[in-house]
Amino acid sequence: MKKIVISLGGSLFAKEEMDLGYLKKFRELIVENSKKYKFYIVTGGGNMCRIYQGYAKKLSKASSDDLDWIGIAVTRTNAMVFKSMFGKLADSEIFLTPSEAAKSKARVVVGGGWKPGWSTDYVAVEIAKLVKADAVINLSNIDYICDKDPNRYKDAKPYKEMTWGDLKALVGSKWIPGLNMPFDPIACKLAEKEGLTVVILNGKKLKNISKFFSNQQFLGTTVEGK
Repeated sequence: MKKIVISLGGSLFAKEEMDLGYLKKFRELIVENSKKYKFYIVTGGGNMCRIYQGYAKKLSKASSDDLDWIGIAVTRTNAMVFKSMFGKLADSEIFLTPSEAAKSKARVVVGGGWKPGWSTDYVAVEIAKLVKADAVINLSNIDYICDKDPNRYKDAKPYKEMTWGDLKALVGSKWIPGLNMPFDPIACKLAEKEGLTVVILNGKKLKNISKFFSNQQFLGTTVEGK
């Protein structure tokens, strides 16, 4: 059975409140493909993460570690909601570390952030390394990685394929709590080192994600190689 690790951007389902309609459709997509793939799903924090981090900044000189732990708590709360959606397909509890995820026998394995300094993208890559995943899928709100934010600039140039060197040049090399980039810079370094393939897809376009699962032509950016 093929193994797919999904880094699910929190902005897709958790802004001021959870998008239950989207979550139900996402669950259907995963369940439909769970006989073909084993899924490891790492949930992001979304806007709620930044809201709570903002509260901390206003109340004190919160350290980067403090802000990261706040974000981790939000991602884990989101993961608990996700885990409940899949019933017996998932473990009774979310994973707290990549090693816990790697040991799971469940068909759908769900968790959130891990520890300060590492985003949920990094957690996804660490899991992929441990389980020798066939691919890491990063689901966000863009169709392709572009040379600049396509949601702000109409003339943004899309990339269907990129090397890790290309992506690192675009996203930089430093992790900042709450950073909003196509893929975490630290995760890029590990993915390149491990020779992983990462596919960036628009998480809102579930039919397009289904095409990827069915080995059909899809819209998205594939990152691999050196």
